[in-house]
Amino acid sequence: MAKSKASVVETPLMKQYYSIKKKYPDAILLFRVGDFYETFSDDAIKTSEILGITLTRRANGSASSVELAGFPHHALDTYLPKLVRAGQRVAVCDQLEDPKLTKKIVKRGVTELITPGVAINDTILEHRENNFLAAVHFEDKRAGVAFLDISTGEFLTAEGPFDHVEKLVASFKPKEILFEKGKRNIFSEVFGPQHYTYGLDDWVFTWESAHDRLLKHFQTTSLKGFGIDQLKLGVVASGAILHYLDITHHHQVSHISGISRIDEEKYVWLDRFTIRNLEIFSPVNEGGRSLTDIIDKTVTPMGSRMLKRWVALPLKELKPILDRQSVVEHFFKDPQLKMDIEANLHPVGDLERLVSKVAAGRISPREVMQLHNALRCIIPIRQLCMSANNEVLKRMGEQLNPCDTIRERIAKEIVPDPPSSLNKGNVIREGVSDELDEIRNIAFSGKDFLNELQKREIERTGIPSLKINFNNVFGYYIEVRNTHKDKVPPEWIRKQTLVNAERYITEELKEYESKILGAEERILVLETEIYNALVTALTEYIPAIQLNSNILARLDCLLGFAKLAAEHHYVRPVVHEGDEIDIRAGRHPVIETQLPAGEEYVPNDVYLDSETQQVMIITGPNMAGKSALLRQTALIVLLAQIGSFVPAESASVGLVDKIFTRVGASDNISLGESTFMVEMNEASSILNNLSPRSLVLFDELGRGTSTYDGISIAWSIVEYIHENARARAKTLFATHYHELNEMEKSYSRCKNYNVSVKEVGNKVIFLRKLVRGGSEHSFGIHVARMAGMPPSVVKRASEILAELEENNRHGSVSKPVEGLAKHREGYQLSFFQLDDPVLQQIRDQIINLDINNLTPVEALNKLDEIKRIAGL
Repeated sequence: MAKSKASVVETPLMKQYYSIKKKYPDAILLFRVGDFYETFSDDAIKTSEILGITLTRRANGSASSVELAGFPHHALDTYLPKLVRAGQRVAVCDQLEDPKLTKKIVKRGVTELITPGVAINDTILEHRENNFLAAVHFEDKRAGVAFLDISTGEFLTAEGPFDHVEKLVASFKPKEILFEKGKRNIFSEVFGPQHYTYGLDDWVFTWESAHDRLLKHFQTTSLKGFGIDQLKLGVVASGAILHYLDITHHHQVSHISGISRIDEEKYVWLDRFTIRNLEIFSPVNEGGRSLTDIIDKTVTPMGSRMLKRWVALPLKELKPILDRQSVVEHFFKDPQLKMDIEANLHPVGDLERLVSKVAAGRISPREVMQLHNALRCIIPIRQLCMSANNEVLKRMGEQLNPCDTIRERIAKEIVPDPPSSLNKGNVIREGVSDELDEIRNIAFSGKDFLNELQKREIERTGIPSLKINFNNVFGYYIEVRNTHKDKVPPEWIRKQTLVNAERYITEELKEYESKILGAEERILVLETEIYNALVTALTEYIPAIQLNSNILARLDCLLGFAKLAAEHHYVRPVVHEGDEIDIRAGRHPVIETQLPAGEEYVPNDVYLDSETQQVMIITGPNMAGKSALLRQTALIVLLAQIGSFVPAESASVGLVDKIFTRVGASDNISLGESTFMVEMNEASSILNNLSPRSLVLFDELGRGTSTYDGISIAWSIVEYIHENARARAKTLFATHYHELNEMEKSYSRCKNYNVSVKEVGNKVIFLRKLVRGGSEHSFGIHVARMAGMPPSVVKRASEILAELEENNRHGSVSKPVEGLAKHREGYQLSFFQLDDPVLQQIRDQIINLDINNLTPVEALNKLDEIKRIAGL
């Protein structure tokens, strides 16, 4: 690009393009040229690849050309989301003046910079998910973080140690994260490489700059009213977000009317390992389902988004949990109320994002009518809540505001079924503007007007053959035959003389002509003025409508909880401030919905407290259901603390403040971390953050190292948790190390359990029932047989296991494998002396042959199969 600019004379258009592109070097510039958005040079190459559109070349001054790719301006909503979803920043450059009104090159400028974290376009946004932009500010070992969803106006901030901020980022899943350019290395160490990021200049991340920017935006003299005045690092991160809105040309943000503090003391700690391991928001395996997939029974997008926030931030305070439960229970007692509220909630749609479009001045006529319909639905919802025999519902009803004045104004001014675009016309009702009605009457009833004028003039002048016509030379005219020209009134102006007639114009006819010729344009101008005045009036109701959105979203979540409980037979848990967790016949909320038809989930009991049964050591074979049991316990506690009913016959849940999981790590080879290193990182994070009210789940800890290392580490971790006087965390420890069963004898609050199985002949049946006592062995060889392992491998594994167990019984722990090689398969001279798995497989094929009943053809086929196994 630089070479061509230096060596050729550019066209005026390309000079203008390069001057604007220079300001947005890291964004694709959509440059409006007539009816098209064009991209040039490197942008064009990227755009054509992402959108699959044709890449061409065009002249750029003398002896030069430049790559070009473009699309029609009306297709912007189709193509823009594809660019943003491909991770591109997109600068939309529009024509800022009417090309008809200038003889020079049209003035152009960037009207919006769209990035993955800053979007309000419906085609870019996921309706049932927040689209958060985050900013992180580091100082020493602490960080401040802020989250903003510009499409809803939600603005949140917090600060704390790195792990706390990392936990919040994992929970909120921002689409884009801002950070200081000079601290890229720190950001990478804390958050890793998986996020879409953008670096801002370091001066943006200063307290003075951020503080002033927040005060200016909220038009206050202090931040005390928001409860964030002491969050110095959080304020800096929040100010950086507002600065980013400025540089991305998002100036109409009056819907961002407040900022809330994410108080660590109010919410349960869920770190990123726990969020991943419990598959709360997304499944680990393709085709699986997450917790939120199962429990989300909301009917509005804003309800769905609020539910995900509830799950990300479970409550630690008892009263709001009980308030939510009381509403869910009331819906069971009064199912008609539930059905009536739900029926009126369905048509509300996404009121939260609609009102944000009002603030941005980008709400369409059809969306204004949708907003009107949503406000109308509030009237019966409010009445239903107020009439309910439930104090929480009554308080919610009292806060709902149908916004009667503006709702009635919308109904009075906007047609019932308006178009999606103001430019299409027919948006404003009749009777709103006399001038508009008159011009419409002229434009759409022109023939009637002319007929009426002609009839009137015939009666007035007595000229029976008088005609009103139109031509392109002088517009509308009255034609009079020569036989009647003496009857022409003196005020008529003669314009043309023909052989047999004369043509005249009148003041009334010219006035009509000017009206009808400019009618369509004038209609659009008048409709735009009336519509914009209505949208301006709507902006005054943004806070009230946002409060309505919040209450309706809460109501939607609670209705969803009631629906979930009814569908899957959940019960109300007893949530209390004690320290015991007592779950009777608990089930895994996700797995039970995925079972084949006719197969029922096997429920289990779990009891934990700080005095008698603090640590449950759970042994049992692989595939028996240990992992499911651990996860279901955590998920039941989590559901209880978001106010939901739970999948169990009964549940008593003492409030927990942190849920930790260490479940099945996978290798992070790309980061240079082995399975064992991942395990140890997660385990150390747990042990360093334990509290008396923590719930800890360890699943198969120590698999990534040698058996005796693994046993030693597992034992010492259980011992640490048991002996920690300051934090007796309730713990479920699933393990394949049966040696840990010995801990029950020496540690009073450790209890052994196993997930039972039943042996029938050479088969093992998984009963999936938790019973008291340790398990003797893991049945791993049985599982290998069930998986289809070659018989010779299964047989040899059984022999090795028997020998190892025999050595262990005779105290040969230091050399448990001594003699195995001497007794290896085929040690005696035989045809299969070599310890070769291929030869073993061939042997298996021959051993299983029924020679007496083998036909010649079958024998040849079997021989060919053995030949293929041998690779011959």
